[in-house]
Amino acid sequence: MPADPAAPKPAAMPGVDHGSMPGMKMDGGPPSGPLLSEIEAPKAAPPPPPADHVADRFFSPAAMAGARAQLRREHGGGGVPYSKVMADLFEYQARSGGTDGYRWEGEAWFGGDIHRLVLKSEGEATRGEGVESAEVQALYSRAVGVYTDVQVGVRQDFEPRRRTYATVGFETLFPYWFSVEGAAFLSNKGELLGRVEGTYDLRLTNRVILQPRAELNFAAQDTRETQTGSGLSNAELGLRLRYEVRREFAPYVGISWDRQFGRTADFARARGADTEATSVVFGIRAFF
Repeated sequence: MPADPAAPKPAAMPGVDHGSMPGMKMDGGPPSGPLLSEIEAPKAAPPPPPADHVADRFFSPAAMAGARAQLRREHGGGGVPYSKVMADLFEYQARSGGTDGYRWEGEAWFGGDIHRLVLKSEGEATRGEGVESAEVQALYSRAVGVYTDVQVGVRQDFEPRRRTYATVGFETLFPYWFSVEGAAFLSNKGELLGRVEGTYDLRLTNRVILQPRAELNFAAQDTRETQTGSGLSNAELGLRLRYEVRREFAPYVGISWDRQFGRTADFARARGADTEATSVVFGIRAFF
């Protein structure tokens, strides 16, 4: 509705001339003067970062300075490389029939956010019979996304037979924090293998974590020397419950089911070995 001419006009804000503001015109006509997007930003140097930290009033200033330096390193600050050594699995496996065993899986890496040198190792042994499988991988890891790394390098097997493999693989984190990694291995004798692993951490409390875990191994051909058959050679499914005494140290208990398939199972039966095993596991997950 039209305004009442007798109504008092609103008082102008003291010291503010809206008509003189860039891009503004109070009579309803087109804007005059430069637009806000055309105004150059001040060229003065930004203010220095604050030198006082509130946390230093309540905690050790030296400890907090170290924490801030670590935070900068972990987020790529200064280009300083950092490292981590982690034993993801280090466990004793109690099985029926007196064939208890051991298993380990871990890695160490050194580098930054984009480029890293990664060393991986895994294997297992049976009590009284020695090491059944053992391998070490040396890889160059390159980040190709926020949550994905591509890795290339070599893998050296020591048991059950010595083999050297060229390796191409990946590590990624899917939505909802599913961790998945996979690799293809081509040996110096022309044998092609594959592996896929996946884990998920279900945090029951701040310290108690339930972790489902799966590992599948594949082969493109039958290899009698390594007692490996083509197709899906073996699968391991596990469920482990750990308690984080600290983030860096967590004992765990769980159950693991391992089974061989196809020609790999035939090779095992021929030498009198079991093709399936269920284990109660006790272990430690640790890193530094």
